[in-house]
Amino acid sequence: MHITDPVADMLTRIRNASSAKHDTVDVPASNLKKSIAQILLDEGYIKNFQVVEDGIQGMIHITLKYNTGKQKAITGLRRVSKPGLRVYVGKEELPRVLRGLGIAIISTSKGVMTDKAARKLNVGGEVLAFIW
Repeated sequence: MHITDPVADMLTRIRNASSAKHDTVDVPASNLKKSIAQILLDEGYIKNFQVVEDGIQGMIHITLKYNTGKQKAITGLRRVSKPGLRVYVGKEELPRVLRGLGIAIISTSKGVMTDKAARKLNVGGEVLAFIW
């Protein structure tokens, strides 16, 4: 099956698994999704992830993180740039999610990174998603 927007599919799978209080979720692998999962791990939104190779595409096995009392670590996920409407920002217009409490994932010429890292490197790019 061909997925039109793989990043939105990944975010939806994480959102649904988190709402259903699942411990893990599997997402078809790609380099972009691996870097998004790495950002989520570095920012403390997921516990762990590993890439399981199956000879074809592979899967990213994501272990979700919950706070005390099974409270979701990821409160919200929102896809910003869609295949039908790409959203690009310059280095001056980098978005702040919830006044700095959340993160924006930006695809830049220097790789996929958070809005904070893009500000530090002084680059703009395509806004992929907001996570808080």
